[in-house]
Amino acid sequence: MRKIAVLTSGGDAPGMNACIRAIVLTAEHFGIQVIGYKHGFNGLIDQEYLPLKSRNVANIIQRGGTILRSARCLTFKTDDAAKVAAKNLNALGIEALLIIGGDGSFRGASHLSKYWQGQVIGLPGTIDNDIFGTDATIGYFTAIETALDSIDKVRDTADAFERIFLVEVMGRHAGFIGLNAALASASDQVLVPELCTDFETEVDNIVNHLKAAMNKRGNCSYIIVTAENLWPGGVTYLAQVLHEKTKLECRPVILGHVQRGGSPVSQDRILATKLGAYAVEQAIEGKTNIMVGEQNNTLLAQPIEVSWQQRKPLDPYLVKIQQDFFDITKHAEHGIESIN
Repeated sequence: MRKIAVLTSGGDAPGMNACIRAIVLTAEHFGIQVIGYKHGFNGLIDQEYLPLKSRNVANIIQRGGTILRSARCLTFKTDDAAKVAAKNLNALGIEALLIIGGDGSFRGASHLSKYWQGQVIGLPGTIDNDIFGTDATIGYFTAIETALDSIDKVRDTADAFERIFLVEVMGRHAGFIGLNAALASASDQVLVPELCTDFETEVDNIVNHLKAAMNKRGNCSYIIVTAENLWPGGVTYLAQVLHEKTKLECRPVILGHVQRGGSPVSQDRILATKLGAYAVEQAIEGKTNIMVGEQNNTLLAQPIEVSWQQRKPLDPYLVKIQQDFFDITKHAEHGIESIN
């Protein structure tokens, strides 16, 4: 193998730069040239690229974002776009394309493989951690830390004013950030798509839980972590509904894209480095249409379509203890004081 390419696609995630660095350094170790395509799949269509050498990736492991830039590319769903990309890859003599992104990016990789004979390898990079086949995705650990830091700061002002705060985190289709950030911050409730199916029922549950908390603790702060786009009308509407039902001041806090930024924490840097190096090794072995990941501290490769064909479940034990910790009714029955 003489030449490979790498691109970052979809939403950026802290640790993508660390992964690019690992790919370049591992490739150089084996005498392989690396091409970096800019702006995701758009770069493949527009033949927008730059050669990557060790000097290009020096001092980037701690940087958020991606030096290759990222983008979404709806055009790439068409057959014509994939054919153009295949032609451009062949023109540069690319033998393997490594794609860092989420399930949408992996679908794009699979689409490309219908028109290109080179090797295609996916590396899971998304803060949502919703990729089946790997315990964690690049950027996920940093997103939790960012959300946790924000929730801790919200709690300070919540305690001062005895308010209800709704903290919206990313994860419109998966509740990994929400569940873990809620547990780590000792939030009173967590609302994620896997556990919330009916708006009216969930509102009633929140109100009843809030009343039980107030009866037990008196006037106090109350923190609810919720995933984005979970409620009709958004978190602002949910805050209005809770205010009307409880007559208590309820403030929404939308963390938004701040969760995508920042320097990656150590877990993301290490995961990204391992996956980047492993992906190059898999390319050398001739593997294609695979996604590399890590499960139980073991690196592995699976068919790329597994990443979107199966839904990754929340940790059932984390769900259990979250529900047990905040079951105020049961605490009251046993005479147990609130953990807050």
